[in-house]
Amino acid sequence: MIDLLVTGGAVLTADAADTYLPDGAVAIAAGRIVEVGSAAELGARHPAAPTLDARGCLVLPGLVNAHAHSAMTLFRGRADDVDLQVFLERLVAAESAVLTAEVVRAAVRLALAESIRAGVTTAMDMYWFPEAGLAAAAEAGFRLVTGPTFMDVPGPPDGLDFAARLRRAPGLLTRSATRCVTPHSTYTLNPDQLLAVAELAREHDALLHIHAAENAVETETVRRRYGRRPVELLHDLGLLRPGTLLAHAVHLTDEEIALIAASGAGVAHCPVSNLKLASGVARLPELLAAGVPVGLGTDGAVSANALDLFGPIRAAATLHRVSPGAAPDPTLIGARTAVRMATADGARAIGLGALTGSIEVGKAADLVVVDLNRAHLTPRHDPWSMLAYAAGPADVRDTVIEGRIVLRDRRLLTIDEGAAIEELNTLAATLPNPSGRANRDPDVTDTGSTPSPAIPA
Repeated sequence: MIDLLVTGGAVLTADAADTYLPDGAVAIAAGRIVEVGSAAELGARHPAAPTLDARGCLVLPGLVNAHAHSAMTLFRGRADDVDLQVFLERLVAAESAVLTAEVVRAAVRLALAESIRAGVTTAMDMYWFPEAGLAAAAEAGFRLVTGPTFMDVPGPPDGLDFAARLRRAPGLLTRSATRCVTPHSTYTLNPDQLLAVAELAREHDALLHIHAAENAVETETVRRRYGRRPVELLHDLGLLRPGTLLAHAVHLTDEEIALIAASGAGVAHCPVSNLKLASGVARLPELLAAGVPVGLGTDGAVSANALDLFGPIRAAATLHRVSPGAAPDPTLIGARTAVRMATADGARAIGLGALTGSIEVGKAADLVVVDLNRAHLTPRHDPWSMLAYAAGPADVRDTVIEGRIVLRDRRLLTIDEGAAIEELNTLAATLPNPSGRANRDPDVTDTGSTPSPAIPA
């Protein structure tokens, strides 16, 4: 029995051959893709199947956000136009003041509404109270890949020290559909702590998601502290392996790129966040040339302000063409590579390539229907170029996750968006501003003076 037939649209599969069906269909049963073919053929074979009419639309795989902090929607706009160190200082102060499991659940709920509207069906997430994020994702029918978070800082919002966090981690891992551990970084955890987290991941066959080499201050701090740069330290500790995802990986040497490639680890490239925080421009062409699996991430809604991947796709496709010391090259990266980084290659980078990222028989039925009946998407010469250079989140008409329609005709079916917005606005009004006073008017924020750097020397 077919549960859903998505039919009549052009289907961009993002499979290994980049198969494109101008008038295609996708048959879904029990949350999985069971057939991909022409609309005429599958329609004749399944005449009684419930249908999602995609005529005049482009059907593509659900987008994969390779690096996010979903609950940071609560702090959007509170740390703009500053560098990473000042950004972290302001963020930590706000988090310490208000975060609870219920606050995280509310913030994630709104983040998922935004993500689903933008065609994102999977996100690799890292944040406090991960069990609250997973609960919100289960309600929304969204695939949120997250797990125990490790960050040894004074006064963590959940009140747990590292030892207590490690003791609680197995219980959370056994409740997760996709097991993942999320140590924050090499500058917020010491080598012994990183080894303990790596052992936890191995014991539970879990993915490992960690920040690495995001900006120059971080890289130099870790080098001074341990005599090795972040990626070198992770390699020496045995954390570079298949199933490890490095978020950002901006400041890399040739030798470090070779280490990542040899290890089988993936990278989450976050070009919009890196540009906004002036963290630098990742060496994406070199990473891809070395064979490193690279996905695209938004980062949090504080550092990048938006959780849709169309901005990162466009940035990745264009940013690297003009580099200091190199001749301009309009062929670098390009539309097809960038779109694949948000679909099949992104899924591979986060360790879920066998589950999602492309429209293929046996994979999860994660699909996005993009409405092509738009002035800025006309005429329809090339689907890859259209997605990379012209499309945006407002063009997403329908989103399907594991065969379940969660957005239909631009209407969210699993989240009460109005209630989620109202709840976040209420919470935002209670946030202290940087001077420590409660900010009761969400439209007026006292930016205060510039705080001291968050990363210790």
